[in-house]
Amino acid sequence: MHSMAMRQTPVNRIGDIQMSQAAQAAQQGDSTAAQADSARRTIHIVLHEAKDTVGVAVVEGIKAGTQLNAWIMDEDEIVTVVAKQDIPIGHKVALKEMAVGDTVFKYGVDIGKVVAPIKAGEHAHVHNIKTKRW
Repeated sequence: MHSMAMRQTPVNRIGDIQMSQAAQAAQQGDSTAAQADSARRTIHIVLHEAKDTVGVAVVEGIKAGTQLNAWIMDEDEIVTVVAKQDIPIGHKVALKEMAVGDTVFKYGVDIGKVVAPIKAGEHAHVHNIKTKRW
């Protein structure tokens, strides 16, 4: 069974503006809730298409255990995944579980195949992905 990143859903809808409970609390002066809401809106990973199996880390200091927001550019949607390892900026993060031989998609393009099992939230790099060219 493959695990996928979870899609976020709004807590409340006011007109065309989606507000979380934390954002609502922030309007009432709760700075702790405002900080929590800000962390939820931070984009940690970028991908182009929903079919992408990896995204690129766009912030420094991603630590194991951090809930990451991944922005799907083509759909303007956010999905989440928990980092299972520290991820350097500019490196790939797996968005789903992948088995040996699976195709890896980044920015909508086949970038290679899995050579060692990868779990959602793990660092995806040369130790577990290789090109199909040679």
